Amino acid sequence: MSSQNPAFIPGPTNIPDSVRKACDMPTIDHRSPAFAKLFKPAVAGVRRVLKMDQGEVIIIPSTGTGGWEAAISNTLSPGDTVLAARFGMFSHRWIDMCQRHRLDVEVIETPWGEGAPLAGIEKALRADKSHLIKAVLATHNETATGVKSDIAGIRRAMDAAGHPAMLFVDGVSSIASMPFDFTAWGVDVAIAGSQKGFMLPVGLAILGVSPKAIAAMETARLPRTFFDFKDMLAAYGRGGYPYTPAVGLVAGLAHAIDLLETEGLDNVYARHHRMAEGVRRAIAAWGMTPYAKSPDLYSDTVTAVKVPEGCNGTDLVQLAASKYGMAFGVGLGEVAGKVFRIGHLGMLTEALVLSGLCVAEMCMADLGWPVKLGSGVAAAQEYYRGTVPAMALAAE
Repeated sequence: MSSQNPAFIPGPTNIPDSVRKACDMPTIDHRSPAFAKLFKPAVAGVRRVLKMDQGEVIIIPSTGTGGWEAAISNTLSPGDTVLAARFGMFSHRWIDMCQRHRLDVEVIETPWGEGAPLAGIEKALRADKSHLIKAVLATHNETATGVKSDIAGIRRAMDAAGHPAMLFVDGVSSIASMPFDFTAWGVDVAIAGSQKGFMLPVGLAILGVSPKAIAAMETARLPRTFFDFKDMLAAYGRGGYPYTPAVGLVAGLAHAIDLLETEGLDNVYARHHRMAEGVRRAIAAWGMTPYAKSPDLYSDTVTAVKVPEGCNGTDLVQLAASKYGMAFGVGLGEVAGKVFRIGHLGMLTEALVLSGLCVAEMCMADLGWPVKLGSGVAAAQEYYRGTVPAMALAAE
């Protein structure tokens, strides 16, 4: 696969050259003031991206999955009850992890293609008169189906039920690409990864932790060592880590956040919405639909395209890689073969998105799918022509 072609998977995402160069640095003493100078701007930058007024930012050498494990192991005890909706592969995997950690998971089964069920969450919390539920797990952006859930709505449901549970949010494929408001949404733990909206290589789990979640560490009895927030925060006071950090990635994170803030986070979010809407216009022109059930659920970072009857989305992904050197995402779990996924997040522009749509169309034609070459590309072109902001035009 040519390294010149952008990847259209929902992570890892394309890495800007300047971010790659920021990660490429000589060895330094990670226990010295030199590392602290790198680390503190990265922590402060994450706090701004998450919109955190209080609490702590924890950056661990890991992935988003490690971030899930860190969230539960630092705040919960064996036998604790957590509430979660299962509506896609990644919400399912978080549930599975909790069960393996001997937590009692109350699962709200929800059709794939729908979002977190606000009414169901409120009903479950109201029924929990003894407040056995210690945390509500929410997947902000279900990457398998291209579904965005209403986190602010979940917080409203929790408040309406008068329930004291913590709110844990998987924002791995949304944070730094879609609006996220840790403070206003009453989030207790937010989890991101370096390889998505932050445009870095895989290797960092990035978490925001509220004072309430920090207090829960005092009674939490799930085992943790590498992921122990207490060890991390104690080392932070000395400007470092309790073990060897991923120094290059931390340097890259600070630079990536500088790029995001130079563009302006509101502009970043608007760009992602614009790219996503162009993809959705193309899909409509192909006579297809997103897998997400309704427009209010459409993700701005990944679209799962429901393929025509008798077609297999995996065939398109494999052909795109083998013939055209371009990466799209396969369907996962319940939607395997029923969809292919177009990731449109991170370092992408309208022009790059058009190249992906073009290759997807060629693959459809090669496979004999009912598509007219150029139809989706033209629909996206018309949308982009009318929506590229004046600031971008002036920069050219």
